[in-house]
Amino acid sequence: MIEIDGSYGEGGGQILRMSIAMAAVTGKEVRVFNIRGGRPKPGLKRQHMVAIESVARLCHAEVEGLQLGSTEIAFHPGAIEGGEYHFDIGTAGSVTLVLQACILPSLKAERETHLVLRGGTDVKWSPPWDYFQHVTIPLLRKMGCSVEGYLNRRGYYPTGGGEVEVFIQPCHRIRTIQFNDRIESIFGLVHSANLPPHVPQRIKRAAEEELSTHDLEAHIVLEETTAACPGTGITLWTEGKVLGADALGERGTPAEQVGRKAAEMLATEIAAGVDVDERMVDQILPYAALANGTLSFTCRKVSEHARTEMWLIGQFADVQFEVISDGMQRVTVKGVGT
Repeated sequence: MIEIDGSYGEGGGQILRMSIAMAAVTGKEVRVFNIRGGRPKPGLKRQHMVAIESVARLCHAEVEGLQLGSTEIAFHPGAIEGGEYHFDIGTAGSVTLVLQACILPSLKAERETHLVLRGGTDVKWSPPWDYFQHVTIPLLRKMGCSVEGYLNRRGYYPTGGGEVEVFIQPCHRIRTIQFNDRIESIFGLVHSANLPPHVPQRIKRAAEEELSTHDLEAHIVLEETTAACPGTGITLWTEGKVLGADALGERGTPAEQVGRKAAEMLATEIAAGVDVDERMVDQILPYAALANGTLSFTCRKVSEHARTEMWLIGQFADVQFEVISDGMQRVTVKGVGT
């Protein structure tokens, strides 16, 4: 059984989620202890439990220690079958973080996997739904992975109540990417629920004005909807070369600041000429690790979060990672081709 210290590196929930995902894919049993040992309140929260439960159902795993606040679990994976599953986080916990744990093993299932997840679609410390839809999914498709996502309802902090559906087809061969595309266009979406119309309009205008200072132009649309509690945010993305940036509205934060933040982030990535944006680095690593061949990409920064993930993946598979710093960062991953 593989032993993983959950306090290693950045010591957060990603170590747990990816431990479970890699265990399911490789068929190797794992024990994770000191769960979220790098956080002020260690142990399992509801969204971590749902991530474990969902992967466990996908691969008929036996799990020990699965309870709120637990700092240790043991995961014994079985065969990955696919099928239709419904999971409710019950809080504003992030649905996209749960998806990070589910998609990887679903690609190795015997048949299509259909997931219905309820929780937070646009919450702090996680990729918002529109980033997942317009950045993560397009990159996965370039790697030969067929993933489709649908937003049924937004869910914001603190109530949650959002719902998404994701369909994942089995993928027997994950491809590497040659990052030679150019940016063709820039798009954006400002979403808001239960707020005055001027709020999203101000976010949109601020983003457009900030982008124009960098000689960039984007087609940004407004989405006004209803949700269990108020919320707003913006996601910007490019097509051709796929990059993204996002920002969430918060009580006390001017709408203009939200729009400018996302626009500044995207403009910085574009100006740097990188292959992937900073948020995508740790997300693409497990797919690169399982790909047939070598994947190499540039980015502005390799975070502690990403370095922790490299270490973790290496506990399950003989994957070689190399990071070279020369102005920007170049990451090379020699996949094992499962």
